[in-house]
Amino acid sequence: MRLVFAGTPATAVPSLDALLGSRHEVAAVITRPDAPAGRGRRLEPSPIAVRAAEAGVEVLRPAKPSEPEFKDRLREIAADCCPVVAYGALIPQSVLDIPPRGWVNLHFSLLPAWRGAAPVHHAILHGDDMTGATTFQLVRELDAGPTYGVLTEPIRPSDTTGSLLERLSIAGAGLLVTTLDMIESGELAARPQPADGISLAPKVTTADAEVNWKVAAPAVSRLIRACTPAPGAWTTLDGTRVKLLPVASPGEEADVVLHPGELRATRDRVLVGTATVPVQLGDVQPGGKRQMPAVEWARGLRLSDGRAVLG
Repeated sequence: MRLVFAGTPATAVPSLDALLGSRHEVAAVITRPDAPAGRGRRLEPSPIAVRAAEAGVEVLRPAKPSEPEFKDRLREIAADCCPVVAYGALIPQSVLDIPPRGWVNLHFSLLPAWRGAAPVHHAILHGDDMTGATTFQLVRELDAGPTYGVLTEPIRPSDTTGSLLERLSIAGAGLLVTTLDMIESGELAARPQPADGISLAPKVTTADAEVNWKVAAPAVSRLIRACTPAPGAWTTLDGTRVKLLPVASPGEEADVVLHPGELRATRDRVLVGTATVPVQLGDVQPGGKRQMPAVEWARGLRLSDGRAVLG
């Protein structure tokens, strides 16, 4: 089939690579406009735009997919189907109707669970044991279209959103290619999603990523892993924000009693109290400074008795 691929972040690159190496023709890609990045806030192209340029594929960057110029160009390209992975903008019905075989989305959850922008974040945050990826027909309602294929992936105790997304993006690329192969051959028909089991996964914001030390240790650990690498879990010390990387498994420090948010630093570990047992901090990144082991950070605080209060 002749394809136009829509995607933006690095998570979408394995799918684009898989399609470029498939029997299908990638005639163009659609991605979000160049965006400010880095300390200099200079405009930079998306990872998908960079990869498409390397492959010599036309790049379309509409500010909104409803733009008449974009729709005209999409019609001119005359794609049979538009595969989508993490594009990042709502596609209006007038654009969904352009390719005769529609838009096929790769979503990183077991639909109808975790419809929305942050399915992997929410799967980790809520303590799911299993997740996966689903290909489905894009419709106007959020992630509600009929499904084509699915794969499952266990969530490991140490998984962050970053590590889990990396595995899903690679496995999902194969699922997307197989789905398109079978749509082209007529071997695969979409099936409606079940009405039961729907859950929503809205974007996780910086405000959502603040650690609440008054919850149980496993919940603290899940929040930090869910927010790694972005938006980045954080807490405060004396009004200064400190970014937190994954902590040691809850339960290892059950012999120590600390109040929620109470920090105790020794030569070889930094513990923080929760509603249950303390957790041991891993790496941290104080505002404006580099990432470092928590022990090194605490040493620089020069705490008189090795204690402080976070949050």
